[in-house]
Amino acid sequence: MKPPHFIALILFTATISNVFGQADFSKNETQTDTAKTRKLELEIYGAINFHAFDWQVWPDKRNEIDFERAVLEGSYHFSPKFSLNIELEFEHGGTGVAVEFDRFEEFGEFEYEVEKGGEVRFEEFSISRKLGKKHEVAAGYVKVPFGLMIFRDEPEEYHTNTLPMMENTLLPTDWAEFGLLFTGNFSGKFSPLKYHFALVNSLDGSAFNSANFIKRGNQKRFETVNASDWAGVARLDYEFGDEKSLGISAYFGNTRNNRPKPDLAVNAWLSMFDAHFYYEFEPVELTAQLIYGHLQNAEAVTNANRNLSNNLNVKRTPVGTAALGWCAELACEVFDKPKMGELKIFGRYDWLDAMYSTEGQVVANPRWKKGIATVGLNFRPIRQIVVKTQFAVEKLGISSLNLQRTFSLGLGFHI
Repeated sequence: MKPPHFIALILFTATISNVFGQADFSKNETQTDTAKTRKLELEIYGAINFHAFDWQVWPDKRNEIDFERAVLEGSYHFSPKFSLNIELEFEHGGTGVAVEFDRFEEFGEFEYEVEKGGEVRFEEFSISRKLGKKHEVAAGYVKVPFGLMIFRDEPEEYHTNTLPMMENTLLPTDWAEFGLLFTGNFSGKFSPLKYHFALVNSLDGSAFNSANFIKRGNQKRFETVNASDWAGVARLDYEFGDEKSLGISAYFGNTRNNRPKPDLAVNAWLSMFDAHFYYEFEPVELTAQLIYGHLQNAEAVTNANRNLSNNLNVKRTPVGTAALGWCAELACEVFDKPKMGELKIFGRYDWLDAMYSTEGQVVANPRWKKGIATVGLNFRPIRQIVVKTQFAVEKLGISSLNLQRTFSLGLGFHI
């Protein structure tokens, strides 16, 4: 074991010992007290969508119905300080091997999406311990505190039918990794300032590609997860009221040594930055976000990925040195009455370029520069159910002939 790894192991063990090893066996905690806190909390949410396509680049693309996901979220409180947190996601209504027709990156071939556990997977599985009234640490499979989507992924928390386009194109969906996550609020006059700090296993660069930058890099394809490289994540949010927040997040980690094979001779450090804002003052809601990512030695990563086996089931397309994306959304509440329900109208614009800059012999494909304009309605007959409809126009590259028009109608629920 190399010295840096040995030191990291000592620090990791010491941290676990300090925050989790202080077992709550105090005589002051009676069996009655324990019984009061030993309870199970359970939530279920999900979404089903119908999409009708009118795409100039794919005229014969068929309409589809997608049982996007159903999520079982729960927590079990062992004691006032310790709890188990679980999120189990069922994607696309079933389990097994998914077959996807990829017209563009796979040259019109059928692509088999082989994921560990089929299409049923954990979004979170961790043990958390409270550290006083305002701080907490979690260990296990934890959510990566980067961006907006990871904390606003329930159907009533976003207005679009599917998860927001810009973020869901560039970042792993429901991003979670193994490691430690510290959360809390600063004391005193900084109490509205909330922090997240995480140490998690880093991404695998073999799955980086032209269309999605680093999105497919979280390791799902194997029974075990490589952990030779680790990443640090930091996030600060200034919460100045209910549904009012301004924040930033950053990610930094090497993606070289978590590849399936040691086939990359240079480091491939990934740095990501996000700034986000959402503000609700009835009847109006505003949301905005900016994401920038930079990958070191992207040309070397591209060349290494080109030589990967077909059996690995990765795209093997060129990887950009940098990716950039931003979005802005305005939503307005038309009415909210007990007998009529709630109706909102929204407009949104997403812009992204997964190959914003390249290096060496890697040529940027203009197809992956996108602008998406979306308008839609959200109707909630009761608080637990939302009916969504939207119309989106996506422009690929610089040509006005590369338009993708999509009408969507969907149903979301949260119990």
